[in-house]
Amino acid sequence: MQTLSAKDAKYGFGRLIDLARAEPVAVAKHGRAVVVVMAVEEYERLKGIEMDNVDSRQGIKGRQNDRPRH
Repeated sequence: MQTLSAKDAKYGFGRLIDLARAEPVAVAKHGRAVVVVMAVEEYERLKGIEMDNVDSRQGIKGRQNDRPRH
């Protein structure tokens, strides 16, 4: 993942967009990455994976709650 300084991201926003369409780009402030910019398609893909994981965990919890308690 490529990293840009916040200053470079601000003054080269068009370049940031072009880079982020190809791969996620970290933006650093004071030498520390603070955000990641990525293409909408990648964000949607990751959001879908996250929701699948939440659904899976909910299914596991639901099955645990179905067990009879003694």
